[in-house]
Amino acid sequence: MPPRQPALPEGTDHVIRGASGSSGKDAGGFVASASGDGGGTDRLVKQVREQVSTIKSQATTRIRGIADEGKEKATGLLDDFSEVITEAARSVEGKFGEDYGSYAHRAAGAVSGLAEKVRGKTIDDLLDDTRDFVRKSPAIAIGIAAIAGFALIRLLKTGLDDAGVRDAANDGA
Repeated sequence: MPPRQPALPEGTDHVIRGASGSSGKDAGGFVASASGDGGGTDRLVKQVREQVSTIKSQATTRIRGIADEGKEKATGLLDDFSEVITEAARSVEGKFGEDYGSYAHRAAGAVSGLAEKVRGKTIDDLLDDTRDFVRKSPAIAIGIAAIAGFALIRLLKTGLDDAGVRDAANDGA
């Protein structure tokens, strides 16, 4: 066993450099104990738990921020989609009459109402509503997930195919 350094506390074998997270030449670190009393190990476990808790809190805050941004983008897209449907409803009214146009106006109103409902809820409320829906209608939830997955794959394939065509065109130019 290597000789002990006199600066170490009694009952310790070595210092793990940089483990404390503090800066400085002799900032220390976690003291590794071989004495079996558990004091150093308990401190190490406590410090690791505190750091994990801090990281978890930071990650939760960041994820909630990203989710809020996504919610705002989604509601903006729903508003835009509602406007497109409203414009299409006006066109349908002009070509086919008010009866058919009213259907399109109701659809635009439903999309706009959905956007307002989503905008008015917190992320936690939306998650709770989603959980409740899945519990009440698991078959519908699986169907929606399958359709969404299919649509996502189609979008990705189309994007990749378009990128391959552009790359081939750029190589040939």
